[in-house]
Amino acid sequence: METPKKTRSQHEIACQISAPLWDAIQTEHLRTGESISQIVERALANELDANHHSLFQVSTSQALVEGVFSGSIRVENLLHHGDFGLGTFDGLDGEMVILEGSCYQVTAGGTAHKVALDTMVPYATVTRFYADRSFQLSSVKNFSNLQQQLDQLRDSNNLFVAFRIDGIFSNLSLRAACRAEPGEKLVQAIEHQSKFLLDQAEGTLVGFWSPNYSSSISVPGYHFHFLNSARTLGGHVFDLVANDLQVEIHQEMDIHLAIPETAEFLAANLQRNSDEALAKVEKPPT
Repeated sequence: METPKKTRSQHEIACQISAPLWDAIQTEHLRTGESISQIVERALANELDANHHSLFQVSTSQALVEGVFSGSIRVENLLHHGDFGLGTFDGLDGEMVILEGSCYQVTAGGTAHKVALDTMVPYATVTRFYADRSFQLSSVKNFSNLQQQLDQLRDSNNLFVAFRIDGIFSNLSLRAACRAEPGEKLVQAIEHQSKFLLDQAEGTLVGFWSPNYSSSISVPGYHFHFLNSARTLGGHVFDLVANDLQVEIHQEMDIHLAIPETAEFLAANLQRNSDEALAKVEKPPT
């Protein structure tokens, strides 16, 4: 594991500022412990009304568990809130991967294609990704080992974190959700998911780590989708083996939750605890 380094999404600026403004920056640095770069970046983002270290999420994991699969937002509108993320599509029809501002749908067998902007989405999490820090992982033995190594890179168990991981994966165990039957809940629908393997696949893992306290809103822990470099194959990640992976980390400071106004969502019973169902859905197939 290497020391953090400047990433491709960071840029240097040089400018002159007044003495009072510099004094204010120094005071904020002493008060918060943030670096000068972090303080300036946060101030610029606030002034320019940029989505700075923010997650935008449509619906909740609880609603997904209860079978609320009807689309409530168009892809076009979703992309206004982020260029990086994951989710699913109307009717639980496949896995979503948003990478570098484009939205892809992964269907049975792992086939991926770019979707139309009017495609409807019932659940998704997106952010405007740029790397705060970057690391190299020399060896990843399996998904559990990846999680252990990423745990060492996170600053807190109470913050959401976005991860972009690039490299060549020796093995990938993946799935793609298939369109749910009417009346099915998530656990039932996942029983007829498409499961498949990829070998020597070059591409990107798009994912998030969410705190345990967020289980009624998001999937707690690590959640990754894969998309290959050709943008033709992908899926929800169950397991993997890889060497020499580049990991980029984007830490999230706030979350914006869009509550669907669909009749299906408004009528759903969202009072039940969904932890057990989410754990079953995320468990690798046997």
